[in-house]
Amino acid sequence: MAKLTVPGPQPLPLIGRNILVSKFVKDSLGFTSQLFKEYGKLVSLARNGGTNLYSPLPNCPGTVFTYGADNVQKVAAHHEIYHKYPLTGGLYRRKDESSRTEPLKHFGVGLFGVNSNEHRRHRQLLMPAFHQKRIESYRNTFVEITESISQEIEVNKVTDIAKLMRLITLRIATKTLFGADIGQKGSKSAQLLQKIGILLGNPITMVLPFDIPGFPFHRMMTLMAELDEDMREIIRSKKASDIDSGDVLSMLIKARDAETGMTLTEDELLGHVSVIFAAGHETSANALTWTLFLLSQHPKIAADLLDELDTVLKGKAPTVEQLQQLPLLERVIKESMRILPPVPWNARATSQPTVLEDYELPTGTEVWVSIFHTHRNSDIYPEPLKFNPQRWETLEVDNFQYNPFSAGSRKCIGAGFAMMEIKIVLAILLQKFRFQCLPEQKITRSALIVLAPKRGLPMLINQQDREFNKSLGEIKGNIRELVELQ
Repeated sequence: MAKLTVPGPQPLPLIGRNILVSKFVKDSLGFTSQLFKEYGKLVSLARNGGTNLYSPLPNCPGTVFTYGADNVQKVAAHHEIYHKYPLTGGLYRRKDESSRTEPLKHFGVGLFGVNSNEHRRHRQLLMPAFHQKRIESYRNTFVEITESISQEIEVNKVTDIAKLMRLITLRIATKTLFGADIGQKGSKSAQLLQKIGILLGNPITMVLPFDIPGFPFHRMMTLMAELDEDMREIIRSKKASDIDSGDVLSMLIKARDAETGMTLTEDELLGHVSVIFAAGHETSANALTWTLFLLSQHPKIAADLLDELDTVLKGKAPTVEQLQQLPLLERVIKESMRILPPVPWNARATSQPTVLEDYELPTGTEVWVSIFHTHRNSDIYPEPLKFNPQRWETLEVDNFQYNPFSAGSRKCIGAGFAMMEIKIVLAILLQKFRFQCLPEQKITRSALIVLAPKRGLPMLINQQDREFNKSLGEIKGNIRELVELQ
């Protein structure tokens, strides 16, 4: 197997590569920031390779990290060279080990697990479910669920905002994905998907993938089997009814290739549903969480945004048309996802030998493109650590300079859905409540698959009283390395 020549830290003998992997898993952003500073825009996790974080391929020469609009473009635009693989990463290799590991054949696969012509076919089949008109039809669902949960919020009480946002996006994902007709069974499947997602993000699951009672991997396989059974029952029930009930799953079942007449198989449907749900609700929840946090630390911006919401909405939830009349809301969200992108990394693996930054990458090389670091180019974004929505009044960027939803032909198919969801949830909540950080609050980042507050984000929820300066306090923790705070 060809060796990597990309520069990087020299691992210690025996366990040196494991130490480097653990450093990345513990703090991917801090660790790679040091590597980029020392070695440049393309760096190997370990000199001469020998690491495998993501690729399920049998021979992985090693792992490299890169950033910058030019490299984002090279990777995103050449999808025949830079392939994607299932969300389960290296665990996907274990799909044929036993009957218990069979769910790995489709869980987390979806658009992530197909490439070339197969990817184009699947994406074309999925596109109608995410057409703008279809997304707009979910407006009432976004509003009803957010309003319902907002009525249960206790004011003058400390609440974990990260958990609250996940609850909102979980219920929205459940309703829009499975439909109202599924009811409790849909909710159960959604909860199973969420539990599996947590186990999948647990480093121990990846490091010790043993199907032995007591191990996280064993627990995950048990939950996947239960989910498989429930989801197949839901799919067969919807197929039998032969009705498009307005949800994403109904539409995917009825999707048909215009040329061949082929439809998605049951396993393919399972793969798409798991990806749409897992990738959808968790990323939106983190975008909402970070935006509420950033607004709490920037009282002038929070006041201006509330003025805009009050003027246009007058205390009500936005209509689809009114969303176009809220430019500051749009800029606040864009800036939040620039400085704290919900998905900080875009991982690929080379399908053939290629060259990046004048270095040869052998077939199978893992290439992790940093959305996070790309968004901090001071030539494009002056004062990149400053939360400044105003920059978007004049700033024009392309899809490679700003890409919170990735870029190219593999741009997130649910980007329009997510933006509309985030706008509506924020518009409703900010008119009702003021979210206040706690004195001496410590916020630690976690950033492997998603960028999230490691231990949640407790905040005091007040009735909206415009006392925005009360939200200011001495924030501690390594979040301060990512954004300028007062």
